[in-house]
Amino acid sequence: MTQFPAPARTGTPGRALIISGGWPGHQPQVFARLIQAMLESGGLQVTHADTLDVLSDPGALGDLALIVPNWTMGRLSGEQSRHLRAAVQAGTGLGGFHGGMGDAFREDTDYQFMVGGQFVAHPGNVRRYRVDLTPVAHPVTAGLDPSFEVDSEQYYMHTDPTNTVLATTTFDGRDAPWTQGAVIPAAWVRRYGQGRVFYSSVGHHPPDFGHPTVAQLHRRGLLWAAGRPA
Repeated sequence: MTQFPAPARTGTPGRALIISGGWPGHQPQVFARLIQAMLESGGLQVTHADTLDVLSDPGALGDLALIVPNWTMGRLSGEQSRHLRAAVQAGTGLGGFHGGMGDAFREDTDYQFMVGGQFVAHPGNVRRYRVDLTPVAHPVTAGLDPSFEVDSEQYYMHTDPTNTVLATTTFDGRDAPWTQGAVIPAAWVRRYGQGRVFYSSVGHHPPDFGHPTVAQLHRRGLLWAAGRPA
């Protein structure tokens, strides 16, 4: 099991920031409300931003326990990217889902290096597929069902080999025959400096978050990234 040190700081007093926008097809404002409920259930105080301008002020990021990118595609300025990465390196957690974090800011490879992966395709679009938890012992997945099915976009991702992979999905090749048998990470945790990072590729439609195992996985992952008990 990969050991993660305690975060250098946990925010004052447990504050989280959700940054929502980008491609409207992922319903960022709807997901923001669902994410807020998860965070508040863990005792975090939640602030929303619907503009990337919040990343232009490093003073607004320094005491956060968690930042949740909820912004499919879009573009960060160089300054915004540096401030976000500096906050996470210094101990702020980073957590998110699907395209809101894994298909955000496609031109920013420094951002992708921090996240630990990047979406590249979803063959077949919305379809039923299985997610399998890995045998890694981790508080985010402890006691959860070892596999579950969802009707969502099955993300084919390029990922960092240093991730601690918590869940995978296997492609059947039906819509892209060359991918048959490919096992792709679907959820992981990692370190970026002193910051904890959690990502899950599940979550194209809001009802995805209503799946009981997905709901637990996502809630625990966010709170773990924030350095708080689930």
